[in-house]
Amino acid sequence: MSAPRAAALREAFADGRLVRTAGAHDGLSARLAEEAGFDAVWASGLEISAANGLPDVSLLGMAEYLAGAVAMQRSVSLPVIADCDTGFGGVLNAAYTMMRYEEAGIAGICIEDKIFPKRNSFVNAGQKLLAADEFGRKLQAAKRAQLSADTVLIARTEAFICGLGLEEALSRCHLYVDAGADAVLVHSKAVDSTEIVSFMREWDHRAPVVIVPTTYADFSSTQAREAGIAMVIYANHGMRAAITAIRDTWADVLAKGSTADLEPRIATVKDIFALSGMDQWLETDR
Repeated sequence: MSAPRAAALREAFADGRLVRTAGAHDGLSARLAEEAGFDAVWASGLEISAANGLPDVSLLGMAEYLAGAVAMQRSVSLPVIADCDTGFGGVLNAAYTMMRYEEAGIAGICIEDKIFPKRNSFVNAGQKLLAADEFGRKLQAAKRAQLSADTVLIARTEAFICGLGLEEALSRCHLYVDAGADAVLVHSKAVDSTEIVSFMREWDHRAPVVIVPTTYADFSSTQAREAGIAMVIYANHGMRAAITAIRDTWADVLAKGSTADLEPRIATVKDIFALSGMDQWLETDR
């Protein structure tokens, strides 16, 4: 169930510990994040979409995203925070999203203030925000649907993504906390951390702040702690690394005509067995 994991996430926020979070799209990628030592797993909408061979433009529905998050939840002992895009529709959809994800044991959900259907934040066109008060209604509905006091509701603003500036980002985040959000995710695609640092100076720690430093990659965890940030999400780096490795692997196989040179450099089948819990399942079968 979500309660112990969600409570652990809330405790980390309360204690001021930086929650280092890795993006994943299935049970194996989540387990690798746990093995590496991350504090939480982000059920990434981009990764889940890409794993289905689709772009991150609201083509998949809640069922597919929820199935991905549940696979991660079952595979790790870490809190899983689900990227739920815009809440998969309107106000009622946001409430239903909270119900279904909480029922599945997910520690927290994150919904964003863009218009449905959304486009991935790094697409350079078609980024449109929902009116702030309408998004506040979504948050209120999700909060009313919440059963466990520990489940974490994160409100994500795309104000910086849409070029609307610091004051709009601050105004929206204050409204979202008033509406019931437990934390805010402030997204930026700037090449440096200026927007985020400026936000933190004005925010005054009213609620925990989550960031996704995909484009301002040199912003370190130490700098995040010093700025008072609560969670850093490395949202898509695992999948990006896997794509590069798989491309290189298949190119090598075709170029050399065998896998002989690869074997010392890739995971063994025994490693796959270990990661997937083969021994434990075989013990159950005895």
